[in-house]
Amino acid sequence: MPEPQQKPPIRVKMKIGDIEFEIESQEDQLQTAVDRILATVTERMKDTRLAERAAPPPRAETCKGVIQKLWEEGWFSKPQGLSEVHSEMARRGFHYDRTAVAHALIDLVKDGILTREGKPRRYQYAQKRPPP
Repeated sequence: MPEPQQKPPIRVKMKIGDIEFEIESQEDQLQTAVDRILATVTERMKDTRLAERAAPPPRAETCKGVIQKLWEEGWFSKPQGLSEVHSEMARRGFHYDRTAVAHALIDLVKDGILTREGKPRRYQYAQKRPPP
């Protein structure tokens, strides 16, 4: 008695979001394979969405706003130079150009929040009035 001829495998390509996969199997095993992959992809997408939600929102702060926050925290209770202000901002993850920091400091002096003492290129900035 001749052996029944085996059917050639079925090949399926799928793309879900940015995940692509290809399955090659016998017809009777195809449904099981597709179900497993879809369950795995669904689970991964849930995990990814949870991770994205848990990520902190990006911070959009102006240079002046960051310096004002330093003042509100009492950071200017003792005089600070431009380089200290610039370094502290960088340490907190705000990387502004030194000239932008200098301009923001001058604006805060004009606004009456900070005071400036010393000689040009060696100015020290301190709180003119304590934060509320």
